[in-house]
Amino acid sequence: MYKINLIPGGSKISYQPLSISLKYLIDDKKLEKSLPNLEKIFNIKFSELQKQNFLSGDGGVIRVTKPTGKPDALILSRVKLDSKFDADYFRNHLAEFIMSIQNEVTKNLHIFIPAYSAVKKYFESEEYYYQTFAEGILLGNYSFQKYKSKKSKHKVLDVFFYSDNEKKLKSAVITAEKLITSVTLTRDLQNEPSNNLTPELFASRIVSEVKPFGIKFTVFGDREIQKRKMGGLIAIGQGSINKPRFIILEYKPSVKLKKNKKNKAKTIALVGKGITFDTGGISLKPPKNMGEMKADMSGAAVVVGTLIAAAKNNLPVHLYGIIPAAENMVSGESIKPGDIIKISNGKTVEIEDTDAEGRVVLADALHYASQLKPDQIIDLATLTGACVVALGEFVAGMFTKNETMAENLYASGMATYDRVWRLPMWDDYNELIKSELADVANLGSSRWGGAITAAKFLEHFVDKNIPWTHLDIAGPAMNNSSRSYTKKYMTGFGVRLLFDYLSHKV
Repeated sequence: MYKINLIPGGSKISYQPLSISLKYLIDDKKLEKSLPNLEKIFNIKFSELQKQNFLSGDGGVIRVTKPTGKPDALILSRVKLDSKFDADYFRNHLAEFIMSIQNEVTKNLHIFIPAYSAVKKYFESEEYYYQTFAEGILLGNYSFQKYKSKKSKHKVLDVFFYSDNEKKLKSAVITAEKLITSVTLTRDLQNEPSNNLTPELFASRIVSEVKPFGIKFTVFGDREIQKRKMGGLIAIGQGSINKPRFIILEYKPSVKLKKNKKNKAKTIALVGKGITFDTGGISLKPPKNMGEMKADMSGAAVVVGTLIAAAKNNLPVHLYGIIPAAENMVSGESIKPGDIIKISNGKTVEIEDTDAEGRVVLADALHYASQLKPDQIIDLATLTGACVVALGEFVAGMFTKNETMAENLYASGMATYDRVWRLPMWDDYNELIKSELADVANLGSSRWGGAITAAKFLEHFVDKNIPWTHLDIAGPAMNNSSRSYTKKYMTGFGVRLLFDYLSHKV
């Protein structure tokens, strides 16, 4: 892992010792003719084999070492604007590249960004195009070595970027740094072992993280949770010695928000599932891969990361972060299948399966969020394996009856590659969570449509007059093979999605 300094480069390039230049070349009719010009600029000579491999369908990379330095190595990377090219191309490529040179002694990396005009149709803006390059470097450099007895020394790497628009490049690099440090915090929380992230410790960690940014915080302990009759949170947490906490965060920008009707600043409540470990309770999970359930608080971690990203960038939006935190453990005090509990909005729930716990704690949180009367509510949760079965590991399930939220969140997902896909919220599915003994059951009566019935359960606890979207991030929150920067650790999925949404589409 490097200690990286991102530097927007100017027109003058100064190569220090131990430097690599990485130049992206768009594959067009002029590509072959441009190679002799590059030989002159860098004072090198490509072999005929290098040229042919570079220009061939299976090639695409030339690496030339310069004994005289300035730079010490030149890497040309051919970029084909074909069906495989997308808005994540450079982010993904640079994340993989930075991982590939971890064992080298490189001290300076110079990256030459292709002209925006060549790829304009793939990106929301020129500035965001540049931002993806910086994000790729930072995302690929992530590691979690907190508990290694022998930690790797952080080598310093200066990364210089060059583009056609220095002003927009500088702004993009600043935004990327602020945003990805928030993604990094989210990933650190996800990767933290649960013995060091009980509900109480999680609450304390959140407070310490948000405090420097002026984000207000309130933490409810046992007494206040009982007083507010948060029956879902109480029930799921009662089997653990580590009792639940309910965390409320509030971010207000330092700039004065406009109050006129035409451009009224929005208030958004973000709700995140905070199960710090999930055994499944009495409905015990299989032991294989249960350790991943330390990240069952990913929704909560995304909420924390998003509020901090908003504060760092002073987004002109009023945000609440609502986090119900609990451990779902097995003991003589654990909730049991067949039990009936009452949520804080007065509705009763029949517990069919104690492993369907996330929706139960979210019920109290969504009711609390509704009472704040925000303009929108968005919840995020590693809620169902059924969503992963339906959509795979690479994309989050999106559930909403609000067309505008659906369109805008989808657009933000495609821009950031924190992708979401909409699934139905038809009322027909309510039949599957009917209970003969209570207002609603916490699990569908059949195995079909499990992600949808979970969303329909949550709908019972949201004010119908408030636009609401549920995001099931069970797949993409966990490490997966979709991108080079998601393979090894928990991913921080959702922070970049929500930041884009809150920045441009609210």
